[in-house]
Amino acid sequence: MPRSAQVAGIAPAYRVEGGPRRGLRREEAARFVGVGASKFDEMVRDGRMPKPKRIDGCVVWDLRRLDLAWDALGGDDEAQNPWD
Repeated sequence: MPRSAQVAGIAPAYRVEGGPRRGLRREEAARFVGVGASKFDEMVRDGRMPKPKRIDGCVVWDLRRLDLAWDALGGDDEAQNPWD
């Protein structure tokens, strides 16, 4: 990440250290889908986001499952335009 992005407080979609990772910790998973950690927790509880995998003491979310859940959310293309 360029130093200017660090200074400006801009976070990448997900952190890559030592190569691509498939498992993301809670804060990284929330950042990946563009929400805060508490909203992400809510989305996991109500089933909009997948449950994590537990690997010994680590709780991680599978990047591929997050991506599929994101695609299933629906979005602006399905919303009605209030100005029409």
